[in-house]
Amino acid sequence: MDRVKKEKIYLQDRLFSRLGGQGNITDDEIYELIEEEILLRSRQVYLSVEDKLRLKKELFNVFRRLDILSDYLEDEEVSEIMINGYCHIFLEKKGKIYEAKESFSSEERLRNVIQQIVSSCNRIVNETNPIVDARLSDGSRVNVCLPPVALDGATMTIRKFPKEFFTMEKLIEMGSITEECAEFLRKLVVAGYNIFISGGTGSGKTTFLNVLSNYIPPDDRVITIEDAAELQIRGITNLVRLETRNANVEGENAVTMSDLIKAALRMRPTRIIVGEVRDAAAMDMMNSMLTGHDGSLSTGHGNSAKEMMLRLETMILMGYDMPVAAIRQQLCAALDVVIHLGRLRDNSRRVLEVCEVMRVEKEEIVLSPIYEFKEMGEEKGNVLGELVKVGELNNVDKLLRNGLMT
Repeated sequence: MDRVKKEKIYLQDRLFSRLGGQGNITDDEIYELIEEEILLRSRQVYLSVEDKLRLKKELFNVFRRLDILSDYLEDEEVSEIMINGYCHIFLEKKGKIYEAKESFSSEERLRNVIQQIVSSCNRIVNETNPIVDARLSDGSRVNVCLPPVALDGATMTIRKFPKEFFTMEKLIEMGSITEECAEFLRKLVVAGYNIFISGGTGSGKTTFLNVLSNYIPPDDRVITIEDAAELQIRGITNLVRLETRNANVEGENAVTMSDLIKAALRMRPTRIIVGEVRDAAAMDMMNSMLTGHDGSLSTGHGNSAKEMMLRLETMILMGYDMPVAAIRQQLCAALDVVIHLGRLRDNSRRVLEVCEVMRVEKEEIVLSPIYEFKEMGEEKGNVLGELVKVGELNNVDKLLRNGLMT
């Protein structure tokens, strides 16, 4: 442990004891107390100007912000923060994971930061309810697991919200999608095709959904439904954002995604956007698309477009006793197009498949590929490849109705 870190722990304990009996205290008062304690300590041990500035910043982060996480959240190179107990923090930078030099001073301090984050968005996490999803004020996604389910101490994973708002032009520049495919998807969104985005963790599903939402006509009424609000829908003034709520300490008053989808259907939506389906709410998402709300969007975890359809079947079966054949028929009627995203071995995020949902044949949902990513080798650690058109859209009715056929 370096010298300044030892001094920080000493001063932190001193400040906690001084602030213990005080009620509300302003940021300015906190700064004054910190400066006073640093001044007193500097008379006992040598502290350089740089040491004092560092201590002042880090101590203020402890008492008014998110402790050592504050610097990582401000670092634009850090895309994900993984906390495995109070003494092990890992950071993802440019697709690679590194262990951070800093750590929390104690398990108690980590728990305090977790409660600070969770309570700010009206969530509860404790030993009775040890797993929770939350968000930071900037939209960053947070997942928390506490003991007893987390065996080695509290864990928290923060998926940072990008400061830069992505556009389709930016994705084309990055090589994630071709200009031709982007224009094709623009027409699908404008025409009101129901689109499902699949992909693995960190493949860019939410970012891509945000980008596609830029094509929604500005006079549409859009309702978004999420577990933890992170979508950024821009250019839509008639927008309603809904977020689920966990049960209270008595295990009551939860508001599930299914509840919100049912409520959204009474709000006269033009389009419904479901941030991510993970369970039987897939049935409600499917029903919303079957009740006249064309142009709806949603996302989910899957390894391919075909496997995503199988997962949707399974999710619906988790909550409903229905014949599988009926589920498949309804999925074919609800969804028009599945876009599959992937994160390649060079950490680049690409559109790997664009498939049209066709019909049920021989007890399986048939998908018709329209675009596929074709890999062409590797150069200097970068995967070479291109999104190639391999088929045509069969259901062109909505394009024709909207005058978008060329």
